[in-house]
Amino acid sequence: MKKNIGPVLALYPMPAVVVGTMNGEKPTWTLAAHVGILGHDKILVSLASAHFINGCIKDGGKLSVSIVDEGMLPEADYVGSVSGAQTDKSAVFAYVPGEAGAPVIQKAPLTMECSVADLYLTPGFENFICTIDNTYVEESHLTAAGKIDYQTLKPVLFEFPTYSYLKTGEVAGKCLSFKPAET
Repeated sequence: MKKNIGPVLALYPMPAVVVGTMNGEKPTWTLAAHVGILGHDKILVSLASAHFINGCIKDGGKLSVSIVDEGMLPEADYVGSVSGAQTDKSAVFAYVPGEAGAPVIQKAPLTMECSVADLYLTPGFENFICTIDNTYVEESHLTAAGKIDYQTLKPVLFEFPTYSYLKTGEVAGKCLSFKPAET
């Protein structure tokens, strides 16, 4: 029997990402887990309205979204725990400028460099609708066919109700390969 627990957001776990943008001549970073896919060419990055980084994103119109793996989790957790308004987070990650001008974390296994296409406001949140300009992937996380291999990349997931980070696991099956059980 199922119990109705009300209008609870239950889409967790979500991939943990570090969002980066330029704050003048220096980068600034924050950890986020409210990200989503809008078609095949756009993503959504939802940040609490009070975040310092939001103003920087709006000023420059460019941001990077880096998948967090276990190797960068300590730094990612840190940039999500302090405000850029009080703390200079520019030196937390070594970075290079992406081709479109957003900071690309060198330690990240995968970074999407994006341009803000639109901004959608909801109570307490600014939702950046972004076009993907470039995607940078460590070659060790590419298949022979040049596709991203998430079995080697192993993104960290964030689960909101318990504020926990989860490891990704193994493949459960191939899409479109299951058949319904005989009844």
